[in-house]
Amino acid sequence: MFCCFKNCVNGFSLTPTVPIRVKSNPVQLDTLHMGHEIVIVKGGQRVCGSGCALGNAPLVQNKSYFEVKLQQGGVWAVGLATREADLNRVHGGVDKESWCLNSDGTVRHDNVELYHLKPVSQESPTSELLVTTGSSNNNENQNENEKPESEKGDENTAVVPGEGDVIGVAYDHVELNFFLNGKNMEIPVRNIKGTVYPALFVDDGAILDIILDNFRYPPPTGYAKIMVEQSLL
Repeated sequence: MFCCFKNCVNGFSLTPTVPIRVKSNPVQLDTLHMGHEIVIVKGGQRVCGSGCALGNAPLVQNKSYFEVKLQQGGVWAVGLATREADLNRVHGGVDKESWCLNSDGTVRHDNVELYHLKPVSQESPTSELLVTTGSSNNNENQNENEKPESEKGDENTAVVPGEGDVIGVAYDHVELNFFLNGKNMEIPVRNIKGTVYPALFVDDGAILDIILDNFRYPPPTGYAKIMVEQSLL
């Protein structure tokens, strides 16, 4: 645990004499809404430990976008959650209050697999994976499964994010979409309800950095960084 914590705070000083730099962007990870064993450092931008941390601002604008860099591998999940979610869990999407892409290749909500990234071939030397739609209560996904084979498009392929990758998260109150290093993973999640916040889950040594502006990859057309309501300023 000490080793993981050391990596988490790498480059971050606790010395009180170091002047505190005020961030121009007030959005960050929220120390008031995080699991009991979560550690947030680097000005509210990095999370490690065990559990979930939410952002301090909800996604209220029409089209919101943020990114998460997988700084160190382990067990992790990235997505959205309400403040009613269980923040002491280490997997996302296992309750009705979270919608997440997990490190095991699943996209989950209410402990149901909406998608599962499965290997195309066990013998394949590449990390390319086949995106399959899991059993879910997502009506849109069910309708797609019920289409005749002649009406279905080609199977989508995606790569399970790994250490050093950047996951983009775009939400427009209709769909939640994930991007891997700037490319749409084509695993949309619908029927999201309630006021949602960025949600980062970690365990087993995982370290995640949230990127809320100065993005590594251009957001989808029309999307922008999370806007803060005036009451939060």
